[in-house]
Amino acid sequence: MKVLSYVAGLLGLGAAIALVAHQGWGEIAAAIDHAGWPLLWLLPFHVLPLLLDVLGWRALIAPRDPDRQATVPFLFWVAAIREASNRLLPVANIGGEIIGIRLVKWRGIGGAAVAASIIMEVLLTLVNQYLFTALGIILLIELTSSISAFSTVISALAASVPLPIFLIIILRHGKVFSRLEGFAEKLLGGRSTLTELIDGANLDQEIREQYSRPLRLMVATGWQFVGYVVGSFETWLALHLLGYPISVWDAIAIEAVTQALRHIIFIVPAGLGVQEGGLVLFGNMIGLPPEASVALSLVKRMREVGFGVPALISWQWAEARRLYAGSSARANSEHP
Repeated sequence: MKVLSYVAGLLGLGAAIALVAHQGWGEIAAAIDHAGWPLLWLLPFHVLPLLLDVLGWRALIAPRDPDRQATVPFLFWVAAIREASNRLLPVANIGGEIIGIRLVKWRGIGGAAVAASIIMEVLLTLVNQYLFTALGIILLIELTSSISAFSTVISALAASVPLPIFLIIILRHGKVFSRLEGFAEKLLGGRSTLTELIDGANLDQEIREQYSRPLRLMVATGWQFVGYVVGSFETWLALHLLGYPISVWDAIAIEAVTQALRHIIFIVPAGLGVQEGGLVLFGNMIGLPPEASVALSLVKRMREVGFGVPALISWQWAEARRLYAGSSARANSEHP
């Protein structure tokens, strides 16, 4: 899987470079130069959709945090690291969730409870992805009066619908992680660090408790969906700054279907080439020139780097500080 991810990443990078070369770097650079420094507004703007996602996550984790150790600012920091890890590092879109579990455990919340909240949040994200994509396709069909152009996307989404339904059912009624823990014990010949980390029985129980709070699930879903819609305004703002103004409905439509394409071809790290190709394809349907679509994609990637790299640096600093504190405590205990 790791090798496949690297190969897919290289192919995607090649496709992105080819798109830039084909459209002409001069026109793309001219559009970015036209926007200038105001593009930096995309960095603080991204706080809003990410904060809405965090509020959804907080609704899931709140019952297991009676002392409110995992505050919204702390969870926002963790969410920024999760997003940056999944967007900028070759971790197959799951490494950020593992990092998130580790960081929230620092606040004294049980690992199984944290893992259950993140698993449920990811499951709700899948549901919202389908809802948001459906909204985008409906808007594009309305805007372009054409349904045939979306047949491939619709077919791919329809074919993948059974997966989240299966996950919802099996996580609710099955003992997925208990069985996974038992399989790991047989494979490794007994208890190990890995099986202790899985903690299958407790994790299955925590997930079932998540299902027992439907109101909180609805609240989390609502916050997430609003975050998706608000996040599409990044596309609207960026294109206005680049000199290619579009309507709000256009922005929501192309953001939704482009994200769907990245979701379908998830194996490509950071959606390299996939995002660029999707924006060119769907942007053309609403009359957006190809060079504008490529410029938009590059601006989005610059925002991801500008927002994500500081988050990753802060994570490494926190890890180093914690490691140093642990070493100092051990040294003091050995030499009173």
